[in-house]
Amino acid sequence: MLKKVLITGSNGLLGQKLVKLFLNKPGYEIHALSRGKNRLHNQAGYTYYNVDLLDRSASMSCLEQIAPDVIIHTAAMTNVDACELHQKECDLMNISVVAHLLEYCEPHGVYLVHLSTDFIFDGKKGDIYKEDDQAHPVNHYGLSKWKSEEMITKSKVDHAILRTILVYGLVDGNDRSNIVLWVKDSLENNKEIRVVTDQLRMPTYAEDLAEACWLAVEKKAKGVYNVSSNQLMSIYEIALAVADSFGLDKKLIHPVRTNALNLPANRPLSTGFDLNKSISEINLPSHSFNDRLQVFKDQLTTYLGV
Repeated sequence: MLKKVLITGSNGLLGQKLVKLFLNKPGYEIHALSRGKNRLHNQAGYTYYNVDLLDRSASMSCLEQIAPDVIIHTAAMTNVDACELHQKECDLMNISVVAHLLEYCEPHGVYLVHLSTDFIFDGKKGDIYKEDDQAHPVNHYGLSKWKSEEMITKSKVDHAILRTILVYGLVDGNDRSNIVLWVKDSLENNKEIRVVTDQLRMPTYAEDLAEACWLAVEKKAKGVYNVSSNQLMSIYEIALAVADSFGLDKKLIHPVRTNALNLPANRPLSTGFDLNKSISEINLPSHSFNDRLQVFKDQLTTYLGV
């Protein structure tokens, strides 16, 4: 019997990658849920549901209809500054929706894979973070994701929480930006950009994060797992690497400190991950950002036909 997998946020970057990945894996019946029309180019081989997860009644009705064995929950409000400025909306999406999913999962024995973030940490450790390090978010987005984690871990639902960092990749339609595309598109348009030197991250290729979700489902992993590249870099260094990879003008990239940007939400400074647990328990492949950037460049070249 096929295992029913429901992917929330299927129009998003990770959601799209998950639908594509699971379609190529045997033994799964794929159900994709998002708000609005289906944005995936390939609309065959799975069932799509236009559902607003903020509508509890509609969500529960859809869950009853699908009766999933697994839910991979990628849907979230992730714009950090928007979450700071609109905290009620952030909490509804990032906390209340999770509560509704748990309400369904617990009595039905559904396995939940939940996506979380490095922003649950304050970035002051002075070293990379392990899964059991103490959370201390410095903005409302991080707080909302930490509260959802706590809710899941205190529940009786079998689950895996995958924390990740600065996800980049290409969505169908090429209509959503991320750090790599923002730098590439800005420099291609001869636009000067200011990029922070004091925030350190391990960028995550969306395909690798999707694979980690699949590995967690395959192994029915339990607990928290870190998922990212293995290369800790400043965001300024990331931008320089993008410029080098695409042969663009690095002189357009101007280094700044985070406090010079006067953003609504605070950012943790250094949030690298210890990946040993994920490598040993779910066989997470270990990749550098530079290696995956080349893979992404090849993917983008093929997609755009250039």
